[in-house]
Amino acid sequence: MAALVVLFNLKDDSAKEAYEAWAKNTDVPTASSLKSVDDFKVFRLGNIMGTENPSPYQYCEVLHINDMGLLGEEVGSETMQKVAAEFQGFADNPMFIVSEQIA
Repeated sequence: MAALVVLFNLKDDSAKEAYEAWAKNTDVPTASSLKSVDDFKVFRLGNIMGTENPSPYQYCEVLHINDMGLLGEEVGSETMQKVAAEFQGFADNPMFIVSEQIA
């Protein structure tokens, strides 16, 4: 199984409540409805374990993907393009990392 891991910070720290509400009410429900997505979770990141040092990223999204080719087709839909544009309004230079589960 593949996963798409997205690491990012918000463009504006004051947007935390707006982003989190949008993630819960728009992003997760919309992306989770895609046939290519088996699961989608969003995490607010905290300190580095055992330290008071904050994570270099504020958020992590993890999407479990059953078909990367189909995902590519589905993200081209008008609905997903709207969601992607809204996400880009919140996220400052997000990193989209394709990963493969090995254990």
